[in-house]
Amino acid sequence: RRSGQYTMNHDHSKKTPDGASFDRSGSQDSLDELSMDDYWKELENIHETRGNNHEERVALVVKEPDEGELEEEWLKEAGLSNLFGESSGDSLESVVFLSTLTRTQKAAVEKRVETVTQTMRKKNKQHQIPDVRDIFRVQNDSKGKVCDGSEPSTVRTSENKSETQDGTKGPNFSLGMDEQKTPAEDMPFSDTDINLEISFSEQAANLKDSSIGKMCKGGGGDTLLPNFRLPKDKTGTTKIGDLAPQDMKKVYSLALIELTALYDILGTEFKQQKAVKIKTKDSGLFGVPLSVLLEQDQKKVPGTKIPLIFQKLISQIEEATLETEGLLRIPGVATRVKSLCQELEAKFYEGTFNWENVKQHDAASLLKLFIRELPQPLLTVEYLKAFQDVQNLPTKKQQLQALNLLVLLLPEANRDTLKVLLEFLQRVIDHRDKNKMTLKNVAMVMAPNLFTFHGFGSKTIEQSEFVMAAGTANVMRFMIQYQKLLWTIPKFIVNQVRKQNTERQKKEKKDKAMKKLLKKMAYDREKHEKQEKTPNDADVPQGVIRVQAPHLSKVSMAIQLTEELKAGDVVARFLSQK
Repeated sequence: RRSGQYTMNHDHSKKTPDGASFDRSGSQDSLDELSMDDYWKELENIHETRGNNHEERVALVVKEPDEGELEEEWLKEAGLSNLFGESSGDSLESVVFLSTLTRTQKAAVEKRVETVTQTMRKKNKQHQIPDVRDIFRVQNDSKGKVCDGSEPSTVRTSENKSETQDGTKGPNFSLGMDEQKTPAEDMPFSDTDINLEISFSEQAANLKDSSIGKMCKGGGGDTLLPNFRLPKDKTGTTKIGDLAPQDMKKVYSLALIELTALYDILGTEFKQQKAVKIKTKDSGLFGVPLSVLLEQDQKKVPGTKIPLIFQKLISQIEEATLETEGLLRIPGVATRVKSLCQELEAKFYEGTFNWENVKQHDAASLLKLFIRELPQPLLTVEYLKAFQDVQNLPTKKQQLQALNLLVLLLPEANRDTLKVLLEFLQRVIDHRDKNKMTLKNVAMVMAPNLFTFHGFGSKTIEQSEFVMAAGTANVMRFMIQYQKLLWTIPKFIVNQVRKQNTERQKKEKKDKAMKKLLKKMAYDREKHEKQEKTPNDADVPQGVIRVQAPHLSKVSMAIQLTEELKAGDVVARFLSQK
């Protein structure tokens, strides 16, 4: 490959820069050169399809954040912006939220708050900067277990270790949890079981120094991907879509903190990218943001969650049979695909487009074109790099856990569209005996369409391209192979959301009762003072006496005297507060 041109000869895939081999990490499953050919051919087809349009394209500028800006943005995304800046304060939501965090999650938040605090001090911002210790000091009544129901483990982050090495005692953070360690051996889970009950980062911390941590490394072809499964849970599993939107917001915050904590424990940098806004098309089919597409589609089909053109292209491919050899790999004719694209733009919504003339390979090329032409990648600008970096995590199980959390972080439209795509790709693979498209082949062909995003310009594509090619193809394989697991919300996160809701309701109930009591006391005091100022016996009806009880919450009551009335009845009436 020279000066941006993709030359296709077999030597090309054998000569890797700097002698980088494809089984660089355990996640790379020794991808052979022949299988990599599909990747480079697909990349060449992409360049052909773009043709002259390449120059017209607006590159998406990814902004390099200043010091502390990344952490500040992270805290905002996690819903913890009131831990710093002008809005810093003891909001009920934050207190409740922080009280449900696990030890590793708490360490991840502490680390970011510390960075933001130091940056603000450097910049001399006139903000009230809270001490990290105060943020995590919660009431002593939240004793006991971590919210996932497991005994919390003691996790020592690298910073904590360095604090104690020099003999000085580090800050004593307390989340009101017992300092009891859960031995990794006690976990009744096999190597291929995905434990959803204990936080992934807690598991990583427990396994870090043990031999169990070295499991599931290495492998070979399709058949050697571990057969990961979810152990049967009596209470069932929670899927994305089962929870209300307000709970999904909490899931997002917790998934972001958990993913960061997991990367911290494993010593991998987790950086969200930030795109500078660019002008995009506000109508049409190709090159239109997903949100805009769905908005115009919902006017035609209310409640639709997947772009209509995307659905139609998939059904068009399936109608012709999925047994076609080389489906997705063999490209459509570039000139024909281009003219179909223009015709679709003009006639799709009018319903005058003739689908009978569309050949299957052309429809497959249009589907891939749709994904590539999105103004922002399907896996989003924020998380595209994080998806790529999953390949750098030590074990396959941790890679799967990270992908699970990343799927939870995607916007709903992106996540729903990705799900439909992965399900379709699995159906193609199900016919591999006839179409010769195995999991590895499909991953090779689809990876360039999802990961080599045009908007970043060619710079990111060219950096360590061979390593990235093999890595992204593996991430693609994982997403297809384990898609059912990826759309599950881990039980420990569901438990944290449930605990947040319960704690919030308790606090709200308590606050409501207190307000009601104070209001009542104020009202009764006012009433009592009024009566004292204007004592007028004529106002009191015959046979009625007014009884005062200043020490009770009901300070005064008018009592009708009767033959049967006893003093005990009067007291009882005061105490019943009716």
